[in-house]
Amino acid sequence: MIADTDHELVAKAVSAQDTTAFGDLIRRHQSHVRNFLRKLSGDYALADDLAQDCFMRAWDKLSSFSGRGSFIGWMLKIAYTTFLQSKRKSKRYAEILESAGQVTVQESGNHTAPVHELNDLDRLLAVLDEEERAIIVMSYACGLSHREIGDATNMPVGTVKSIIFRGKEKIRTHFEIEDHQYG
Repeated sequence: MIADTDHELVAKAVSAQDTTAFGDLIRRHQSHVRNFLRKLSGDYALADDLAQDCFMRAWDKLSSFSGRGSFIGWMLKIAYTTFLQSKRKSKRYAEILESAGQVTVQESGNHTAPVHELNDLDRLLAVLDEEERAIIVMSYACGLSHREIGDATNMPVGTVKSIIFRGKEKIRTHFEIEDHQYG
């Protein structure tokens, strides 16, 4: 049996509130979403929680998927927004604790693990700021086009290209990698 395309599954899920079709979409793309959020947050448990929030938001907003671009690009936009909202909430929570005289809680993802615990990709991504890391992961790990990344982040394609270039340069400089060694 031939598997339905993402667009066909979205149509089924929207037209008949078909949770099975939506479940198929989630199973198909959940590893991309979770890995993306893990790279952004640096915290597996937080990434899994954020992914669940992302999937719930996707179900609520599924009818807004226009079919323009890929479904995974649309999902990563929701994941990125979910991540940013979580960061804002975490920051506000820390500010409330601090103003109440409590010890501030370190935000997850800001911890530094010993180098031997990090894989090469994590070490490379660690030198990037949050925005650069998100865009590089969308491009290289998730395989999104510059246009899809622009749609997911609400940035012009030229800005996406500049951030990717700047991020790669930052990695090259930090790790003293020659241009011919790094794509």
